[in-house]
Amino acid sequence: MTFIAGNATSFPSVPAPAYDRSRVTTGIVHFGLGNFHRAHQAMFIDGLMTAGQAYDWGICGVGVLPGDIRMRDVLRAQDFLYTLVLKHGDGSLEPRVIGSIHDYLFAPDDPEAVIAKLAAPTTRIVSLTVTEGGYNVERTTGEFDVTNPAVLRDAATPRAPLTVFGLIVEGLARRRSAGVPPFTVMSCDNLPGNGHVAKRAIVTYATLVDADLARWIAKEVAFPNSMVDRITPVTTDEDRAMVKREFGINDGWPVVAEPFVQWAVEDRFTLGRPAYENVGVQVVDDVEPYELMKLRLLNASHQGMAYFGTLLGHTYAHEAAGNPLIAAYLRRYMDDEVRPTLQPVPGIDLDDYIASLFERFTNPHVADTLARLCVDSSDRIPKFVLPTIRANLASGGPVALGAALVASWARYVEGTSESGRQITVVDELRDELVPLALQQHDAPTTFIEYGPVFDDLAAEERFRDAYTAALEGLHRNGSSAVLASLLGR
Repeated sequence: MTFIAGNATSFPSVPAPAYDRSRVTTGIVHFGLGNFHRAHQAMFIDGLMTAGQAYDWGICGVGVLPGDIRMRDVLRAQDFLYTLVLKHGDGSLEPRVIGSIHDYLFAPDDPEAVIAKLAAPTTRIVSLTVTEGGYNVERTTGEFDVTNPAVLRDAATPRAPLTVFGLIVEGLARRRSAGVPPFTVMSCDNLPGNGHVAKRAIVTYATLVDADLARWIAKEVAFPNSMVDRITPVTTDEDRAMVKREFGINDGWPVVAEPFVQWAVEDRFTLGRPAYENVGVQVVDDVEPYELMKLRLLNASHQGMAYFGTLLGHTYAHEAAGNPLIAAYLRRYMDDEVRPTLQPVPGIDLDDYIASLFERFTNPHVADTLARLCVDSSDRIPKFVLPTIRANLASGGPVALGAALVASWARYVEGTSESGRQITVVDELRDELVPLALQQHDAPTTFIEYGPVFDDLAAEERFRDAYTAALEGLHRNGSSAVLASLLGR
């Protein structure tokens, strides 16, 4: 069966939209419409529509990068429908056809069409999943990089922008001129204080264009913080074949994901919001406790298994998490170094949450690759791992396990596993970091002296000593021995 204009009868073996999709109108414009958004925010909106709600909160995706052309073409060919398949730990599959996305615009095709959609009074939320590195933040200062050539190009021609920032600001400028209240800008990226980061980027860009407009945006536009969570691997040809074999659907870009999903969002919206709480979203006054829990427990643990696992020859996250030494190390790291730095998390039992992490990590059917977890580590480590180390340095808490995690990354960046297999380092700072890593046999602190990632952390004696001890152990004895030593075995 091929995807056809969607209603429930089109897919007799799979739950699909039973609602009338012709009634769906755009309430949300989403930049960066990839697998995660389709397994997460779009799924929640589809759940509301299935319950007879939120037809005026349909999603129009927007792509700005060349790689987004394929998403445009696949979704248009499928009437914007796609299959979401949850892969349970017991091997069972839970499919569902999602219908909440009803339009997609590729900005380079027609920037004016995107701006018109943003300026339309019916658009009330503009959401973002543009990755952690997509906010154009200067690493050393944490500020929006106003020297970026794409930003300067948009600022010089603000009525015909091409970047996410330029498009959003021009949409807001036209709303202001027309007397239309501004939309909410909702970041759903894996960043501490993602709403604050989005606000800083957009207001700073707007200042380059029109200082009065920037002040209006800063005052009138809501930028809620949010925490999002669902492991969503890259779609493979085997996933496409599985969807066709198991469910009879020819889907050019299905999405597979783990069963677990969580979304906590700050209840601060300029022009209202969907009734997210009706489909299990945690709508809260303060996202920070949820955010710290997720970033420091889940995301940091992903980094911990990624480098040690790759060095030991594992390919998938479930293989690394199933390694007894890595699993015990991660548990000790979470209990001893991370939990003391967390705030109380309303409605969450941390013991249960940590137990659920290991269930998720060891799900073999999700087949999340360690290579995916290692991409752009220079952007992830400072957000997921270093804040815990700094908090423990300030409080007098232990740092040896976190320092060993950083050392495993430094050893990984040398580009070979312990068996001699080549490692392809995929990182924006690869050209800077690889040469530093290759010097560390003779100069063991060279890597952590790189300021754009570590700032002055190498000057902290307790961290430096623990890091160099772990790095020496990795060079001399390998990951298994280092992990066993850290565990007192």
